[in-house]
Amino acid sequence: MQTSFTPEQLADPAIARSNAILRSCVHCGMCTATCPTYQVLGDELDSPRGRIYLIKAMLEGGRPADARTVTHIDRCLSCLACMTTCPSGVHYMHLVDHARAYIERSYRRPAGERALRWLLAKVLPHPTRFRLALLAAKVGRPFRRLVPDARLRAMLEMAPRQIPPVSRNDDPQTFPAAGPRRMRVALLTGCAQRALNTDINDATIRLLTRLGAEVVVAEGMGCCGALTHHMGRTDDSHAAAAANIRAWGRVRAAGGLDAVVINTSGCGTTVKDYGHMMAGTPLAEEAAAIAAVARDVTEVVAALGLPEGAPKGLRVAYHAACSLQHGQKIRALPKELLVRAGFAVVEPADAHLCCGSAGTYNLMQPAISAELRARKVATLRATAPDAIAAGNIGCMMQIGAAAGVPVVHTVELLDWATGGPRPRALEADGAAPLPR
Repeated sequence: MQTSFTPEQLADPAIARSNAILRSCVHCGMCTATCPTYQVLGDELDSPRGRIYLIKAMLEGGRPADARTVTHIDRCLSCLACMTTCPSGVHYMHLVDHARAYIERSYRRPAGERALRWLLAKVLPHPTRFRLALLAAKVGRPFRRLVPDARLRAMLEMAPRQIPPVSRNDDPQTFPAAGPRRMRVALLTGCAQRALNTDINDATIRLLTRLGAEVVVAEGMGCCGALTHHMGRTDDSHAAAAANIRAWGRVRAAGGLDAVVINTSGCGTTVKDYGHMMAGTPLAEEAAAIAAVARDVTEVVAALGLPEGAPKGLRVAYHAACSLQHGQKIRALPKELLVRAGFAVVEPADAHLCCGSAGTYNLMQPAISAELRARKVATLRATAPDAIAAGNIGCMMQIGAAAGVPVVHTVELLDWATGGPRPRALEADGAAPLPR
């Protein structure tokens, strides 16, 4: 694609990066075949190719974003299926992230939308605030049909019926390896996940220590920054990333660091991109070093070696989170680990398509999100599973609201298969009885 940025514009590293991405696009349109919003809406401007043209015009013109451009960029899930499909290697993620930051700086949204986005940015990344918000939403949930705004209704519907108690495993501390230490890792405990489902971190710690890893929950660590990053709130996301980089740097200085383990794949995609996010800042070198050792939990489990398990008699449908399969290019490994652990694994049709969760997308774009969820749940249920496994809390909440079968994190099943407790979701939802 031909571009016409001025030398003055190209002096900005963000513009220079976007220019390189734009010039790599040959506008072939192959991305439209795997774009969820294009499939639902059928509008060229709601495809990656259409959005690329809008971003190009906005950035080249150096003008404030207009409502039309904002509408179509807001509808993008950042699922990154287009990056998997693209034959030219267009790095759409960096381009759309730049566009969102540009929009945040140059476009004044309606007052209600500004307030809603501010609220999400100030609540979701903070576990205590989010837990209080969930409690309030739980009280308001019976009255959700009376709420006129679809986005506010979606927030009320998101509230789980049972909010788990705080897990003390999420407090800063070190969990020693069971037996000889083979690896020293830092665990990202997350933000929303700590309020929505404490079983995931608990299972991760049990599994990793059982396999020989010393697990450190670092003092000063918090949200990875993904939620605010994808809203274009660069100052907020960079502050969150900087806090984590410093916290994990202290862990490394105190005793070495083999990996930063992430069990929420949306966070993993962001932490692995810290080197790009923090380029040109005083933390650039440290950010790149942390990004280089960031690993999804399944990568660390595979490196440590998972014992082969006997057949468990459980048919598991594996849902591939977009941030894992497209963002991190981890596709086969979770399924291979589940099979090795003794589970019968099936995969739905159109596994490459998004479930509609996508961070805050299901709250900000509830109609499109609901359609994508219905399509995903239909393909998952068609496999007749006893349970559904996923590697991302957002997907688990999105699918679990309509699946009709238990939805568990992959690591919960692997923990159970190697000696941990049976996942509570299986107990609560009555999955097929298995040997213990």
